[in-house]
Amino acid sequence: MKKPIKLLASLSAAAAVLLPTTVFAESKLFEEDFSTKEFSFKPIDEKVVTTSKLFIYDSGLTFNYPDAVRGVYVTGHSAGGSRFADLVNLLDATELNAMVIDIKDDFGNLTYIPNEESSLTKYEIGKPYIKNPRAMLETMEEKEIYPIARVVVFKDTELAERKPEWSFVEGSSVWKNGRGEAFVNPFLQEVWDYNVEIAIEAAKMGFKEIQFDYVRFPEGFENREDVLKYSMGKYDKSQEDPVQRRVTAVTDFVAYAKEKLKPYGVQVSVDIFGYSATLPEAPGIGQNFSKISENVDVISSMIYPSHWTPYFGIAKPDLEPYRLVQEYAKVENAKLAELKNPPVSRPWLQDFTASYLGAGNYQTYGKEEVEEQIKALNEAGIKEFLLWNAGNKYSPGVDYTP
Repeated sequence: MKKPIKLLASLSAAAAVLLPTTVFAESKLFEEDFSTKEFSFKPIDEKVVTTSKLFIYDSGLTFNYPDAVRGVYVTGHSAGGSRFADLVNLLDATELNAMVIDIKDDFGNLTYIPNEESSLTKYEIGKPYIKNPRAMLETMEEKEIYPIARVVVFKDTELAERKPEWSFVEGSSVWKNGRGEAFVNPFLQEVWDYNVEIAIEAAKMGFKEIQFDYVRFPEGFENREDVLKYSMGKYDKSQEDPVQRRVTAVTDFVAYAKEKLKPYGVQVSVDIFGYSATLPEAPGIGQNFSKISENVDVISSMIYPSHWTPYFGIAKPDLEPYRLVQEYAKVENAKLAELKNPPVSRPWLQDFTASYLGAGNYQTYGKEEVEEQIKALNEAGIKEFLLWNAGNKYSPGVDYTP
């Protein structure tokens, strides 16, 4: 059982508390002007730390880590709309106890409008989905719902279109995948800092965990790495082969973000493709399961049965959720056992129907299919999980009891 996170009381909601720790330099993430007016970065906090003590920012909200996180995904629209009350009621009535809430979404938008004092106002990427983030978090505090902020990192159409030089260019325009989505460049420090700034804002709001998603290069990047135009940043002089160079950049971002978030007392988690645990590394996208795991508090593999091609000897994985999760858990447990300080495992499970797979390849997912996935995890000693449904409509009647 994981111990609850506890922060010392402070004199005010905006105050900081002193905790003894190692020496840190002042936190100045953005010391240079990276060209355009809308992206003129400045220090996030002039002085977060002293030379002898680490200040942990206190949002004024208190959340304890549950016995084990059992959470659901919540879009900005749901968090700021009528569905939020329904989801709170769902958690009230079940063993679910956490919400993963979009703070920076899949398009690169903030899901709220930053207040005038926020350093994020200059980017003009806020959307009024969550009208009052503080009130939302206060409700979660009252209901003892563990708050996790989802920050989509390198899939970011908004930033790519504003800053093509921070993205991947094909011809004279920003490259986009078949779904019309653009990515920004994981090799660039400027992109890292931009996302860390957003993560810090979420931590200041009161979120107790930052979950980074799309921490990777675009799928199939190995097939277009020599065609697209992009900067290698500080990796330009790297002697590593292209695969390892991508792996190093992605891993370095995770380690960097975790270090920069230390003064805010939050957990750091990363979403990762399930198949990454079954390979030395996913060559095109730059994800190495073990290296990322060494730099986070929580690793969340996306192991939705529908997302696997024939694997583990299972011809149609969507039809066998128990067996798929069971086989995956064996591989992940073995990988994590090799690490000196393994993170908490908290996989994403499927609570949606993948009809796009075509007749005979999918089934309707509901109570039984969700429970089979949870059972397989429990039998493997994995007690935490998250449920994904893009519409945030979760199956009724599920027994989530650990």
